[in-house]
Amino acid sequence: MRDVVVIGGGVAGLVAARGLSAAGRDVLLLEGSPRIGGKLRSAEVAGLTVDVGAEAMLARRPEGVDLARELGAEVVHPTTATSGVWSRGALRELPRSLMGVPFDVDQLAASGVLSPEGLARAAVEAAGPDLGDDVSVGDLVAARLGDELVDRLVEPLLGGVYAGHARHISAAAAVPQLLAMARRGSLLEQAAAVPSSGAPVFAALPGGMGRLPDLVRDGGDFEVRTSASVRALRRTTTGWAVTVGPTTHPETIDAGAVVLATPAAPTARLLGEDVPDAAAELAGIGAASVAVVTLAFRAEDVPDALFERSGFLVPPVERRTIKASTFSFAKWGWVRELAPEVVVLRTSLGRHGEEATLQAGDDGLVRVSLADLAAMAGITARPVDTHVQRWGGALPQYAVGHLSRVARIRAAVARQPGLAVCGAAYDGVGIPAVIGSARRAVASVTRAE
Repeated sequence: MRDVVVIGGGVAGLVAARGLSAAGRDVLLLEGSPRIGGKLRSAEVAGLTVDVGAEAMLARRPEGVDLARELGAEVVHPTTATSGVWSRGALRELPRSLMGVPFDVDQLAASGVLSPEGLARAAVEAAGPDLGDDVSVGDLVAARLGDELVDRLVEPLLGGVYAGHARHISAAAAVPQLLAMARRGSLLEQAAAVPSSGAPVFAALPGGMGRLPDLVRDGGDFEVRTSASVRALRRTTTGWAVTVGPTTHPETIDAGAVVLATPAAPTARLLGEDVPDAAAELAGIGAASVAVVTLAFRAEDVPDALFERSGFLVPPVERRTIKASTFSFAKWGWVRELAPEVVVLRTSLGRHGEEATLQAGDDGLVRVSLADLAAMAGITARPVDTHVQRWGGALPQYAVGHLSRVARIRAAVARQPGLAVCGAAYDGVGIPAVIGSARRAVASVTRAE
C-alpha cells in the first residue's frame, strides 16, 4: 500500500509530490503521458531549445520565484523591450493598465488604440453595473468605460491569459483587485493613483520554463511513473484504490491518500462514483484549446524595429487568426544569446468556443501565422524552422461564479478523508497560482492525518 498517490505530473502534481515527500510521506506520482511537466515543455527549433508552452511566470506573486530559488535555479526577467497591440490598422504601444483600465488616460489617448469616440467614452466613467457577488470582467469595464475599451484592450489581455472572452470571465476569480476597486468607487481615479513600480512583472528561468518540471522532480524524494493512465478511483475501507494501466492489464494501487492534480474533466470522471457533487461541479468548468507556433528566422530578415518590441496582442475585433505574438528573441536575453544570427518568435492561436481555428493542420497554422505576421509586423521572409505545439483543453474557463463553484468542490472533497485536489482549474491559471493550489492540497492531506 502506498502512503500517498498523486495523480497528474504537471506543475501542481510535482509540487504536491515534493511537498508531501518533504513532510515525510511515501509518495508515488502517476502521469498518463510519456513526460512530466504539463503545459511546461521545451522543444528544439532551428537547433535551439526553447519553450513551446508557458514561457513566463508572474514575478509579483512569490510562489514561482521562491520555488525556483529553493531549487537552486537562477531567475531572469524580460528585457526593456515594449509590448504592443494591433489596433485600427497599426501596431501601437500597449498602454499601461489594470486589465484594460488605464493608469493614464493621456497615455491611452497617445497610443491611438481607441477611436476618438471610444476614447471620449472611456475618459468619462459611468455608473454600474450591479456588482453583486460577481460579474464578468467585460460587463464591468464596458459599463464603466465603454464597449470599445473592452473590445480593444480587455479582450486581448484576457485572451492571452485565459484564451477566453471578457464578457464570460469572472472578475472575482480573474481580476479580484478590479472588482474591489469597482466596489470602492471610480476605476479611473483609483487606477491613476496606483504608484508606478519598477519591479518586474514577469520572470523565467534561463533556458526556459520547460526546465522547471525536471528541477522539481530531481529536488524531491518521490517516485514518478509516466505513461501511467489512471482509469478509476474508488473509496475503500483503508483509503483509496487507484486503477492504472491499459484495460487489458489493469493494476490496482492501494493508497492511504490521493491528490488529484489533473484538469477538471478527468478529475470529474475519477470522482463521479464517490464524490458526485464535486464531479458535477467540475464537469461544469469549460476549457479552451490553444496552439503555439514557434518560428525561427534569420536575424537579417526581421525588421530592426521589432528588436525593441517584446511582442503584440491582437483583439478579436480585428478578425485576425493569431491572438498574439511573442518576440522571444527581444523579450528574453537568454534566447537572443543562444544564436545571435537566428531569431525565435511565437504566435498563439485559439480561444474558447473557437476550436475551428485549430482544425487546420500544422502547415496551415504556420501559414496563417506567417500571413498575419507579414501584415502586422512586416516579417515577410520564410522561416528557417517551425514547430507547432497543440494544447487541447489546456486552459480552464473561470465563468462568473467560479469562486463559489470552487468552494463547493472543495467542500465536497473535504468530506472524503485522504482526498485533495489542485491545479489550474481552481485558484488561477498562472504558475504561481498553481503552486499555491498544490501547497494547499499538501496542507489538507497532512492536516487530516
